[in-house]
Amino acid sequence: MALISFIFIVVFVLSFLPLLRLLQEAVFSGGDFSLNAIRDGLSDNTVWRATRNSVVVGIGGTVASVILGVTVALIVTLTDVRRRQVLVLFFVTPLMIAPQVTALAWLQVFGPSSPILHFIGLAPPLGTPNPLYSPEGIILLLAIQYSPLVFLIVRAGLRQLPRELVEAAQSGGAGPFRIVATIILPLATPAIVAAAALTFVSCVGNFGIPAFLGIPANYLVLPTLIFQRLAGGGPDVLAEVAVLSILIAIIAMIGIFLQDYFSSRRDYRISGTSAALAPYSLGQWRLPVEAAMWVLMAVILVLPLTGLILTSLVRGYGVTLTADSVTLENYRFVLIQHAAAQRAFANSFMLSIAAAAFAMFVAIPLGYVIAWHRGRWTKILNIVVEMPYALPGVVLSIASILLFLKPIPVIGVQLYNTVWIILFAYLARFLVLGVRPVVNGYLQIDRALEEAAQIGGAGLLTRMRTIIFPMIAPAAMAGGLLIFMTAFSELTVSALLWSSGAETLGVVIFSFEQGGDTKYAAAVSAVLVAFTFILMLCANLFANKLPKGVLPWRD
Repeated sequence: MALISFIFIVVFVLSFLPLLRLLQEAVFSGGDFSLNAIRDGLSDNTVWRATRNSVVVGIGGTVASVILGVTVALIVTLTDVRRRQVLVLFFVTPLMIAPQVTALAWLQVFGPSSPILHFIGLAPPLGTPNPLYSPEGIILLLAIQYSPLVFLIVRAGLRQLPRELVEAAQSGGAGPFRIVATIILPLATPAIVAAAALTFVSCVGNFGIPAFLGIPANYLVLPTLIFQRLAGGGPDVLAEVAVLSILIAIIAMIGIFLQDYFSSRRDYRISGTSAALAPYSLGQWRLPVEAAMWVLMAVILVLPLTGLILTSLVRGYGVTLTADSVTLENYRFVLIQHAAAQRAFANSFMLSIAAAAFAMFVAIPLGYVIAWHRGRWTKILNIVVEMPYALPGVVLSIASILLFLKPIPVIGVQLYNTVWIILFAYLARFLVLGVRPVVNGYLQIDRALEEAAQIGGAGLLTRMRTIIFPMIAPAAMAGGLLIFMTAFSELTVSALLWSSGAETLGVVIFSFEQGGDTKYAAAVSAVLVAFTFILMLCANLFANKLPKGVLPWRD
């Protein structure tokens, strides 16, 4: 009972309390009930312009992500293309890379400072605006960032389709395109709609890509507008930015409600289960399709990373990369000389390790409750745990500032303007990444041993220590690894919470780029990308011991 109480206290403090404080600030600013902050926010033309821009890039990024992600999922899952595992790894990798790194990498492909264009002699004159500084550029990079998310969800849905229906259609003479249009896509609609809703929420709440591409073009979305107003006004504008955060949350929730609406209009249930679909033979089309897939992987992954690495090796803006101009000075500067960058590496490592360790510790009993205890309150508990991750990160940032602007009552500890407020936000936002693999692990193991121990009189703590933990530990470790990889280069949350001495790697990259030191930003980003690849390869070493679906880049 004490363990269950502990779980509820943790979930309440991390998930419910910050959002409750956010709502309080919006309608009880100053201690008295008032709608002035809401009225002022809704009467501001800049707010409405940023809201419209958020909706535009949210819808645009979602549509593009769905088209690309569904197409790749159909090809990889339903056809006999070769090197399927490598294609999945390459396509999913952008999802593992921080959005600001993605934006910075793509900025090095186009524009007058592009080392690639300089190398082939096609660079435009200095002063020419980068074409990615536009709404279209933001939508393009959002699609590259989140189409892997659509791919993962839709691929999981395609694997559940009944083989008998497809074989019956084939026996009736239906061709592959007809089967896809009339059977596979309609049955995959729930997965596609769920992927679209999650992608829309991610696009609306993304800060890194709109910040790198939108701010230079004066194209503000709600997260970047909040950043600018909080940076310029400090705590005096908290009521105003609280309203803007709630506005982002409302837009995100509309996307989720639309998902429920469209999903409930038709019955997509299928009776029974069957073996996986037999892959379609592409025949003479296999080589062209495989070539197109590898070109796509080169464009979305190899090309921007090449631009990023080349930029990190040049001596200055617009310098052509040659044997004489190449240098490692940028890496030496950010790794050895620059104090803030050194602090950022240490802070990000510490915050990521702490968030991962905490999530692993809490996820095991929390996943036990969610997976093996049935009841309405467990469903509510699951929803509350997912809220900080489902809502845009900027919402949680503002809520954390409001919650810890003053010292914590009774103990008098000050978290605001320290690295600990970032840790709190990480714990709240990334807890669900640790819980999902653990819940998945619980659902895939036999509960007989735990039930036998319970009948024998073993208490919950004893069963956790001796039976449950050894079985579920691999899934918990995989969840911790995913949290570490996500938090290590995070920007959306820490951009509003950092202070001098509490910088993170995402903040340092953003600061370098905003200050015109792109070569240093590229060097830090290149180190992050290399570190991410190493972690993914290390995770593959024990992938066979993990429950299915824990590592997103593994079949």
